[in-house]
Amino acid sequence: MAVTAARAFELMEGAHQRERLAHAFLVSGPAGSGKRDLAARVIAMVNPPGDSGGTDLFGESAEPVAGAGLDQLEGEFVRIVRPRSRSRRILIDEIRELEHCMHLCAPEGTWKVGVIGDADRMFDEAANAFLKTLEEPPPGCLLLLLTAHAEILLPTIRSRCVEIVLQPTADHQILQEDESMAFAAILAGSADRPSAHDALLLKAGFESLLAARKAEIEEANQAALKEEADAYKQATEGDWLEGREKYYAAMSASEYLAVRSALVDWLISWLGDAVRQKVGVSELGFPQYADQTARFAGCQEIHALLQRIDALQELRDLLNTNVPEGLALEVSFLKAFGA
Repeated sequence: MAVTAARAFELMEGAHQRERLAHAFLVSGPAGSGKRDLAARVIAMVNPPGDSGGTDLFGESAEPVAGAGLDQLEGEFVRIVRPRSRSRRILIDEIRELEHCMHLCAPEGTWKVGVIGDADRMFDEAANAFLKTLEEPPPGCLLLLLTAHAEILLPTIRSRCVEIVLQPTADHQILQEDESMAFAAILAGSADRPSAHDALLLKAGFESLLAARKAEIEEANQAALKEEADAYKQATEGDWLEGREKYYAAMSASEYLAVRSALVDWLISWLGDAVRQKVGVSELGFPQYADQTARFAGCQEIHALLQRIDALQELRDLLNTNVPEGLALEVSFLKAFGA
């Protein structure tokens, strides 16, 4: 179950206070869900500012500043690994440097923390090297893997981490303003006289948006693949390119599924606002569409609104099965927005 970054921190803080904090966490969630901020808060939690009184080479305090961003916390016992190469890969040398840091002798009470941003960018060689650290973690180390695409990671890495899935925040907008306004208008209009025609019209718009996002994702990953091929094809073995093609195909599929899921969640949240309006709750997820959700709520009974949300939640579950996407969308949209 996805949780907010604040709730995830509370759970980790409780485990730390009970001295039950795991040595490795896999934190996943879409862009804007707070993965980096959560990592920064956890680092400050295990190594509170001012605890060890450490100094850097110039005699200045080496302790992190309270409330500092993730990059500001990097130091002798806090290492942050992210894709830095031209190919946007995490290289094995960077993983080996992280492993070296994790085996350093730290002052008593100081944790050695390794953060891997965009962890799905570890290619086979780097991933296998990191797996050794996961299997035999040095004492006093904490590993935080951050990714928007946890399913791409090796199963052996995922199985050795405590997984935390973060919810998207209100600041993360999956729809462009013109797209969300168009959807809001169709949704509000369908409330007066719900019909199969309006439901299928909304479904067609949804599929059109999905197709556009899929094309954008594939184009971006094809460009990344071409950049890698141009940079490395002369220095690698023949099967390297095939492996990277499979990698970027998996990346495209994963990113598309994440977008599709986020779009369904947007619809559920929009209808959730209609329910809140119906029962008189003033705090809305999308206050900019208050007029539209109020109009929708005014034309519906509360039980009907809840049934429509149930239909979209069913859709979310169906999309995780082998049911053809088009069929799942048609059945669910007819249930959610038809008569």
